[in-house]
Amino acid sequence: MNDKQLKWLSYITCAVMFFATFGGMVVTKTDSGLGCGQEWPLCNGKFIPAYTVSSLIEYSHRAVSGMAGLAALASLIAFWRYKRDRKDLMAYVVMTSVFVIVQAIMGALAVVKPQSAAVMALHFGFSLIAFASSVMLALGMRRVEKAKMPLGSERLPRVSNGFRRLVWGATIYTYIVVYIGAFVSHTDSREGCSGWPLCNGEVIPELGGGVGIAFMHRVAALLLLIVVAVMGHFAYWRNRDNREIQMLGVSATVLCLLQIFSGAIIMATMHNDEVYVFSALGHTLLISALFGVLSYLSVRVWQLRELAPVEQQGELELRGEKIG
Repeated sequence: MNDKQLKWLSYITCAVMFFATFGGMVVTKTDSGLGCGQEWPLCNGKFIPAYTVSSLIEYSHRAVSGMAGLAALASLIAFWRYKRDRKDLMAYVVMTSVFVIVQAIMGALAVVKPQSAAVMALHFGFSLIAFASSVMLALGMRRVEKAKMPLGSERLPRVSNGFRRLVWGATIYTYIVVYIGAFVSHTDSREGCSGWPLCNGEVIPELGGGVGIAFMHRVAALLLLIVVAVMGHFAYWRNRDNREIQMLGVSATVLCLLQIFSGAIIMATMHNDEVYVFSALGHTLLISALFGVLSYLSVRVWQLRELAPVEQQGELELRGEKIG
């Protein structure tokens, strides 16, 4: 397979992973997790489920998740055969394959034996890692096919250690906020805080039960906005000679802002079930996109930092200076 074919394979894998992640969101938001009863892989004892909304949603999610597993396996085989020299791409495809399997196993266990809210939140977290890994694979392969040069031959300016740590911290913290949000959903604490931006009409409400969980998520989201905005500021103004870093930083900031506004929309549609499903899905999709962008940015700042010694050695050799 040539680079162009591998690029399209990575795109297909990313698209299927998106629909698998999206399907899991739909299952959660519509309470269709037991639409096929406590059976897996059969649906209420049948290969073809009964015509009910919940069973169709759950069974469709299972089918798409199976396709995601096959797509990840196909990518793993193809990249191992044709791109095993690219450690970055191999890391992405391995992570995609591993986490899609882990989240599938956790999904099956959740059907056969009900799991705690903490475990179910972790299930979504693993699904998000699988999706983010497929995004990194697609973007990484796009860059390879477009540039037509191996890793290490790029002459891009390096990033500072401080900015690199800031990006990594923002990415890790985003995953924590994602977990807290999933925990809110699985503990049915979404109505713990009524109104927005105040919680039950108070800046700091009486913490306890669902109120405490929902308020913790709001505080965590606010801190995330501050962290991502600061990161986006440095990405844009301190990396003017690297358009890619600038755009990734701006994209992350915009997605985080939209995420905050979507939280307000959720509160406004809380008691309108038909609209709430769509606002909740939009909210989750935005955080998924944000995590994907930050994950790829984390890899890029690491790669650029790793290139620094090579670039420095090349410059010294051009000057005729001896290294070390």
